[in-house]
Amino acid sequence: MKDEITFEDFSKIDIRVGTIIEVNNFSKARKPAYQLRIDFGALGIKKSSAQITNLYTKEELLDRQITAIVNFKPRQIANFMSECLVLGVYNEDAHVVLLKTSKQIKNGVQVS
Repeated sequence: MKDEITFEDFSKIDIRVGTIIEVNNFSKARKPAYQLRIDFGALGIKKSSAQITNLYTKEELLDRQITAIVNFKPRQIANFMSECLVLGVYNEDAHVVLLKTSKQIKNGVQVS
């Protein structure tokens, strides 16, 4: 378990719902990954690199709603600037399973 945090610490994290609108192979990444463009409604479109190629095809990801942290400082990954962190959990095979809402929701809605 990680260190205990305060509610104020948690409130700094901005988790939003978005829809993947574009998926491309990311051949320059060290580990197999996709480059994603995600529509967060009023927040606009953000890019992310995601190591999810083991469980998801590009076709399965297109138009899929996901959750992501949108207020991380952008991070350079090879020749790509990742602007948000798509959320998931590792399964028993150490592959990322994406987190999503149980029902369709408007893009950009904040997770609370």
